[in-house]
This record gives sequence, structure tokens and C-alpha cells, in this order.
Amino acid sequence: MRMKRLGASGLQVSELCLGCMTYGEPARGGHPWTLGVEESRPLIRAAVEAGITFLDTANVYSDGSSEEILGDYLWTIARRDEIVLATKVHGVMEAEPHMAGLSRRAILHNIDASLRRLKTDHVDLYQIHRWDPDTPIAETMEALHDVVRAGKARYLGASSMYAWQFAKAQEVARANGWSPFVSMQNQINLIYREEEREMVPLCLDQGVGMIPWSPIARGRLARPWGAVTVRSGTDAYMRVLYDRTTDADRRVVDTVEAVAAEVGRSMAQVALAWVRQKAGVTAPIIGVSRMAQLTDALGGLSLVLTPEQVALLEAPYVPHAVAGHD
Repeated sequence: MRMKRLGASGLQVSELCLGCMTYGEPARGGHPWTLGVEESRPLIRAAVEAGITFLDTANVYSDGSSEEILGDYLWTIARRDEIVLATKVHGVMEAEPHMAGLSRRAILHNIDASLRRLKTDHVDLYQIHRWDPDTPIAETMEALHDVVRAGKARYLGASSMYAWQFAKAQEVARANGWSPFVSMQNQINLIYREEEREMVPLCLDQGVGMIPWSPIARGRLARPWGAVTVRSGTDAYMRVLYDRTTDADRRVVDTVEAVAAEVGRSMAQVALAWVRQKAGVTAPIIGVSRMAQLTDALGGLSLVLTPEQVALLEAPYVPHAVAGHD
């Protein structure tokens, strides 16, 4: 497993990031397809033992139980200095709906709550999960800077938003001498490429590392069109993201299937290779609910697509409505 620098920062991370939304109590939060404690632990261990030492979660994943599963188990299989741990703040926790958003009060409360669940005194990357239109961005950036100054986070990151919002946040931080964002966790995959218009060029220009979420489109790029899984049948957010563009997306998925057959690799490996080769991408975030998925992702690290294959994969794409920023 190679280590890569996260943008222009000094933080070194593994070239794949383990997305931990998959791990959480199914009865908590809005993800009934997640894995509980006993099912999660072997997958977390296998990923860490394979060299994936960059792990991403969020306070809202399964209403805090994703962080709890990591906090209860991660430090029994790895030293704290071996792990780059990321979490996020913004969404609504069931017991504390008044602590949602990115106000100073919410941020300072939620970092402490996340650290308690994660059983650590700091996270390596603290990210805002979405933009908060109800809080002045200066208030948010100053509070995040104070989290860093207090030693509770080493670096700051952001997730899906409009490029103008991200640029505004960065400028507010720089103008006041506060900590800027070093990373952008945005949606980049073969059936959603709208980030290429504004956000990707901005991140390249400013030296911000990208850690894309959903690099295989929540599994749609990993199987022939029409194949159904437990998650695809219960993941309501998947329908929000992709159901409006099924005709166009089917052509992309069919092309991924054709290229995979040509190179003798799985569809997931081809889709992930396309994301990994994109300029500015540091580490795609992969979700793993079965050991075979982890093996497949690791086996695909050697795959390098030719320029001709990249062009073939990109050709069927048509513009999509912006999705995933709310």
C-alpha cells in the first residue's frame, strides 16, 4: 500500500481510505443496510492489516454508532500513531437535534462528543460534512481553527458543496490567519462528474487534496445494469443521487462492463482505477461490506487504464443536475 501526501499538506495517508459509513448499528440512524459490531470488526481488521490506515467516518453515521464501533475496536489492533482517523460534523444527531449545523456551539460540542465515541484525544482530519447556510462562515472557520489550536484535530477538511462556497471559506480562513481546509471530500465517479467543472480545478489550483466519496457510485458501477443487492434495495439516498439519470448512466455502466471484460478485471476495479488516476485525487473512499470487496479493491491497485480506455469510459457521460450538496 503506497502512502500519498494529502494535497499540499504534510499529512501522509494510504492510497485507499476505508469509508466507515458501512459500520454501524442498523437500528440506529437511517442506514438499515449497515453492519453491526461483530460483522464490522473482521473487515476493519483486514483493511488495516492490508495497509489501509486512513479511515473516514462521521458523527451522524448510524447516529454515532459508527464512531463507537471504531473507538471500541480500532485501538485494540493498531497504535494511535499508525492510523489517520477522519470524522465529520454538521448533521442531526437523534438525541441532540439542537446541536446540528456549523455554529461555534455545535462544532465545539460535537468534536468532544466524537472524541469520546472514538476513544481518542484527537482526530487527524476534522471535516465539515456540508455547508451551513444559517451560520456565518467566519464563525465556522474560527471555531474549526480553535479545534486545531486546542489539539483536538490535526487538519481540517470539507465535503460536498459548491466551489464558490469552498473558495469563500478558504479566503476567510487565510484573511484571518486561521487554519484552512487541506482536503475536499466530494463525489467523483464515472456517472457523476459534475465536480470536474469547478471544484476539481479549484482544488488543483489551490493544492487541496481530494478524497472522493462513492467512487463506484454506491455499487452501481460494480455490477451489470439491473443487478440488485440488499443495499441498492434499501439505500434511499442512492435513489436521490442517481435515479434521475438512469438512461444515461446505463450507457456508462455498460461501457465499464465492456472495458472490464477487455482487461480481464472486475467492473469495480475499472471504475476505481478511473478515479485513482484523476489529477488531484489522493485516496478514494471505499465502502466494504464483504471480504471479497476488500480483496477486489486491493487487487485493483495495480490496474492502470490507458488514455484510450479512459476516453472510452468517459464518452457516454452527459451533464447531470448537481447532487449530493445538501
